[in-house]
Amino acid sequence: MQSKATTVEEYMEELPADRKKAITELRKAVKKNLPKGFKECMGYGMIGYVVPHSIYAEGYHCNPESPLPFMNIASQKNFIAVYHMGVYADQKLLKWFQEEYAKAGVGKLDMGKSCIRFKNPDKIPYKLIGELASKITVGEWIAAYEKFKPKK
Repeated sequence: MQSKATTVEEYMEELPADRKKAITELRKAVKKNLPKGFKECMGYGMIGYVVPHSIYAEGYHCNPESPLPFMNIASQKNFIAVYHMGVYADQKLLKWFQEEYAKAGVGKLDMGKSCIRFKNPDKIPYKLIGELASKITVGEWIAAYEKFKPKK
């Protein structure tokens, strides 16, 4: 369910009330904890946190005109999603997150490679998502991306 919104504010305005509250809390948790250098913007129809071209001029290999994505928040049809590329790229970070999620007592983790799905907005561990956002600096994310991006 990709939004056609061109700004984060437009995206927030089109959300239903129950989703708006959860997305607002997720944004607060991420923005409070995200290391310096990442930028909030719209990307792929979602709220994105990216490495801007001013820091990583190459951009994203799939579309070099786009900044390097790191994290996204989205209201999907049946769930709220947090996409975090770091848990896909770093097994140690993934293990940490899985262990901390289990301790959070919010139910079973519903997760794909980088997608964490929340079907019940009342069971989102905002503090943990904020902590996850803090775990990788811009420099560390660029280094991890460089290691895994397809070679030309």
